[in-house]
Amino acid sequence: MIDLAAAGSALSLLASSLDAWIWVVPGLLIGLIFGAIPGVSVSMAMALVLPATLYMDFLPAIIFLTSVYTGAGFGGSVPAVLMGIPGTSSAVATTFDGYPMARQGRHNEALGAALFASCIGVLLSYMVLFVLVQPIAEMVLKMGPFEMVAVGIWGMVLLGSLGGKSVSRGLFAAGLGVLFGTVGMNTAGYMRGTLGIPWLLDGIPTIPAMVGLLAASQLFALVNTRFLVEAEEDRRISLARILEGGRLVMRHPGTMLRGALIGALIGATPGVGSSISNLLSYAETKRTAPDGHTFGQGNPKGVIASESANSSSEGGAMATMLALGIPGGGATAILLAAFAMHNVVGGPRFIDQNRDIVYAIILSNFAQAVLLLIIGTGFVFVASAIVRVQLRILIPCVLVVATMGAFAIEGSSAGPITLLGFAVLGWQLSRYGYPVAAVVVGLLLGRLIETELLRAYQIAGGNALEILNHPVALTIFALMLASLAVSVWNERRGRRAADAIAG
Repeated sequence: MIDLAAAGSALSLLASSLDAWIWVVPGLLIGLIFGAIPGVSVSMAMALVLPATLYMDFLPAIIFLTSVYTGAGFGGSVPAVLMGIPGTSSAVATTFDGYPMARQGRHNEALGAALFASCIGVLLSYMVLFVLVQPIAEMVLKMGPFEMVAVGIWGMVLLGSLGGKSVSRGLFAAGLGVLFGTVGMNTAGYMRGTLGIPWLLDGIPTIPAMVGLLAASQLFALVNTRFLVEAEEDRRISLARILEGGRLVMRHPGTMLRGALIGALIGATPGVGSSISNLLSYAETKRTAPDGHTFGQGNPKGVIASESANSSSEGGAMATMLALGIPGGGATAILLAAFAMHNVVGGPRFIDQNRDIVYAIILSNFAQAVLLLIIGTGFVFVASAIVRVQLRILIPCVLVVATMGAFAIEGSSAGPITLLGFAVLGWQLSRYGYPVAAVVVGLLLGRLIETELLRAYQIAGGNALEILNHPVALTIFALMLASLAVSVWNERRGRRAADAIAG
């Protein structure tokens, strides 16, 4: 499994190269800052610094970019916890319990839990990558369109059924999100729902829509509130309480390990990534937890599940990129671009001929995770000061930054217009008790489900029974139906208990 000679060579390479280390801290800081700006994606942050890597040697360039990747993985959780607005799409599920914890004055603990879960998630995923880089890549190749459809539908139904007080409303909201996700031209050349608007041909801009949906339901509800945290004594920033959040992670090792495993497996699947892994991890944790009914009300296990998964997906995505030369998402596509800039081709031949460099990249990420714990603590300490800012100042500032981010990511007025439209929609959905998070899930998964379903249909030649030849997909569908049945049963049991108490 492990080539000890190559691992030793990698250690010597890192120990003798100062250039490989001086870029780690700047990379982490860039990732943290860009990740904490709503609407700015990880891949955008990496793309902005990519030209600078042309003047570096290959190994320092890749370590610098992976540092940005690692920092942004946690950076997105800071606004998710403090304002209920995910800095990146991979921090959506972090808002579900992180923001309620902040509103209760437990922002220090929430951010501490997110930081420690992120760092441990990165460490675990790269440990798996260190040992199983080749087997993981071979397993991912067996994930076909049938399996991808099953994963996508499972994620949508699971979040829809768990995302609110009513299963039917949650599933309706998820279905609404899928409809939004399928706007535009599909891979078969059909156009749907564009209303004659040219910029909708590529679909509804996902990140502006997501920020609008999640930001509005929170910010509009705070208009008549003075501070994010009502009690003045709870607004204090405490290093001891941040570290207490880290201890919360240690008290729930099962939640941590489950999230890391889900993140690594989903992250290794091309085209899926951390945006989905954090949602699946959160939903699965909520479904299996004895106190699942408290999720969404400030349960730290929700933060741990989300952050461990979105950070560990980095290691999974790197496994696919290094072993197969296939990018798992935008961030690893930027890394492949850096490979090309240095005349290096990723894939099986790269691993065979440069195993020491592969191990050096992996080992450097162990160091990045440890440094993130230190630098991230300082970043949290500074960022937590936002709870002391009056909301009459904070709300306009956040909306302006989100609008600028939406414009930057789209490069046109399409971003701000989308953000405004979905802000109003999110406000109304929240007002009438429909889970906004389920719409976001549908929006993220809609295009994936449709594309993979079309591929599966073409491969099967229109024969629906072809799915019987795909036991993995059948197993996923069976688990999905079982989890949905449990959710419906729990909802009915809760209603009966409430009626008995009322009667």
